[in-house]
Amino acid sequence: LMLVLQSMIIWVFSALDVFLFYLLFEAMLIPAYLLIGRFGGAQRSYAAMKFLLYSLFGGLIMLAALIGLYVASQTLLGNGTFDFQTLSSLQINTGLQNWLFLGFFLAFAIKAPLWPLHTWLPDAASEATPGTAVMLVALMDKVGTFGMIRYCLQLFPDASRTFAFTICILAVVSIVYGALVAIGQTDIMRLISYTSVSHFGFIIIGIFAFTTQGQTGSVFYMVAHGFSTAALFLIAGVMMARGKSRNIADYGGVFKVAPLLAGFVLIAGLSGLALPGMASFPGEFLVLVGSFLRYPVLAIIATVAIVLSAVYILWLYQRVATGEPRGVVTEKFGDLRSREVWVFVPIVAVMIALGVYPQAVTRVIEPAVQSTLDRVGAVNPEPTALKPAESTKETTP
Repeated sequence: LMLVLQSMIIWVFSALDVFLFYLLFEAMLIPAYLLIGRFGGAQRSYAAMKFLLYSLFGGLIMLAALIGLYVASQTLLGNGTFDFQTLSSLQINTGLQNWLFLGFFLAFAIKAPLWPLHTWLPDAASEATPGTAVMLVALMDKVGTFGMIRYCLQLFPDASRTFAFTICILAVVSIVYGALVAIGQTDIMRLISYTSVSHFGFIIIGIFAFTTQGQTGSVFYMVAHGFSTAALFLIAGVMMARGKSRNIADYGGVFKVAPLLAGFVLIAGLSGLALPGMASFPGEFLVLVGSFLRYPVLAIIATVAIVLSAVYILWLYQRVATGEPRGVVTEKFGDLRSREVWVFVPIVAVMIALGVYPQAVTRVIEPAVQSTLDRVGAVNPEPTALKPAESTKETTP
């Protein structure tokens, strides 16, 4: 099932036919549903059904928009098509664009997940096995933000500009809401899930800021978030395999019993916090710079919300790793085995490499971003407040 889900995710990212994309977008639900419902925790049936219903609802709305897009292509071309390149060149009137955009965007916002359509994620990710949670949050959710860039922006450029500010407001709410709720979590899997709700807010505001920096940062952040979240969920899985508990209060003093594990907890947490030198920092920094150029007030709120990220990450580390061993952490708890270490070493190496040398990825991203912005018709704004005042010359009669 895991291999089937991985294959479908790869096909979704590769599809150039919009109908094929939709079929794969929906087909992904089958192995994901089975992985959650068959191998998950005590509430796995509820979590799997909630995940399925949310996704199917978004998929049905997207199907209606897809049919409308096909009819529009038939009207404009005389022959209906689902070819992405052909559809992206259509000149669809603004009113129809708005409705079609909303149909696609709703499905992608559920998958992303964007507040207030996010509620399936904490249940699904917390009840799933850690490996399945990695697939859901680190990979499968990226289909939502990928779809926003590829389909919403390029098929419906006018509608994208129309709804951009509203979407950015929702993204900022996601950033703040996800961080605040994460602070109050006692379940380690739910805490990591809510951090992802907050992080996806950064990705989405960068996409709809329509600046080179913002979109480059968003795509980079998608890559970095995949590694940092995978590390956090896998670490949670290692702890749960030893302690048989998801409750953060049951752990403490891990550093004294398992220093290697505590070290990886710290590194993964700092990457999620976007510490300079870690993978998430370049993406988050570019997103905030690009967003400030377009929506300075929203960017300032998002920047202040980073403090909340520090609270939940450091709180998690303090509760789990520091102090005297307590709860399920005993001498039998055990540190990471060599095979477990070699699972984390490549992930940590990539996180550090991307943080130290982000140009390896950004130089690949920027040409595609510029092409997307040209299609949308967005021009990078010049903040007049940062420009030197023009000198005026006095004229004499």
